[in-house]
Amino acid sequence: MMRKSPVERLAETHPNLEVWWDSSPLIFERWVEDTLAAANPRRKPVLEEQLRRLYVPEDPARSVFRGSTTNPPFSLKAVQSDPAFWDRRVDDLIRTHPEAGQKELFWLTYKEVVRRGAEMYLPLFEASDCQYGWLSAQLDPRLSTEKEVMIRQAEELRATHPNVMVKVPATREGIEVLKALTAKGISTNATVCFTLPQMLAAARAVKEGMELAVESGVDLSRWRSVITMMVGRLTEREELLEQARWRGIELSWADIHWFGIAVFRRAYRIFQDRGYPSKLLACSLRAGPRAAGRERFWDVEKIAGGDIIITLAPYALEPLFAMGDGLIFRPEIEEQVPDEVLDKMSRIPYCIQAYDPNGLSPDQFNAHPSTRYMLGEFSKAAAGLEEYVGERISRARG
Repeated sequence: MMRKSPVERLAETHPNLEVWWDSSPLIFERWVEDTLAAANPRRKPVLEEQLRRLYVPEDPARSVFRGSTTNPPFSLKAVQSDPAFWDRRVDDLIRTHPEAGQKELFWLTYKEVVRRGAEMYLPLFEASDCQYGWLSAQLDPRLSTEKEVMIRQAEELRATHPNVMVKVPATREGIEVLKALTAKGISTNATVCFTLPQMLAAARAVKEGMELAVESGVDLSRWRSVITMMVGRLTEREELLEQARWRGIELSWADIHWFGIAVFRRAYRIFQDRGYPSKLLACSLRAGPRAAGRERFWDVEKIAGGDIIITLAPYALEPLFAMGDGLIFRPEIEEQVPDEVLDKMSRIPYCIQAYDPNGLSPDQFNAHPSTRYMLGEFSKAAAGLEEYVGERISRARG
């Protein structure tokens, strides 16, 4: 009898819960091989069966994963994982675009990584009538305030494959871009998004864009909207701990993780009540705690049972599979957050900004600590990929 993996059991908590791969599809096979190589030999046969069901290359429609999210760090890792191939491919791009500079060749390389990843999920996209099989690809994070440039880049990414969903930062300018792209019928995923005000602003922008698309007769039959909350990236910022200390509030590990869960749960309730066309996605999920003598994964367990997307990176999948049958999922997303957690949150400005629907204005989105941090991290990776392309140019052009 087939033993279901934690990912399969998680997906069963709601008929519309989707689990996505959170990395470039190009590195999935390497991750599987590395995971199996490190596995206990006694566990390996069952583990291999479970991992092979996550993505089935010969028939992607049978895959447990319903899509994939990527970003500049994952794209850089994909290139670094196969240097021989990418050296040749970038050299080909340099030869066929002799007038192109470093930035243009970086962008061509990035689009090639996106295109190859999207191609892996295209059969699932087609088999599901465009519902699943999306690859979510991010705009250049260094241009997160450049509205017209972001729109142009989004159109180029969308042109690489029909199943490319464009990740747009939930900056002040990015919110406007979400509306503009939706009006064009381009599928989007709001990223660099941490707070309820950002999620609601993104949802309103998409709704308004959708209305414009309908008025203009734009075909939305192959369109989807996703709005991401980067849960761990909100709760890990030092500003949270500093503000708590200033007010004499002691935050436990549980308090901090309940904070992220509380924001996501509140967003989910509001999205359900208001009937927004966007689907919420949770990422940056962290394992823990150890409770009642066993390992837990609250960040995943406590949002199980929702009409949502949960995207899992290797660092989240590995502890999930390590916990195996010991991890029990049940629908929890509608349950109440502990009163003592909400009380602490109500006294910390950082928490109020994230949990209150009016906690931030759009003018404050770009200055939020998590926004600054993540755009910085993403920009470093984009710069790293551009530097690699620059090195190939130097070799080719002397």
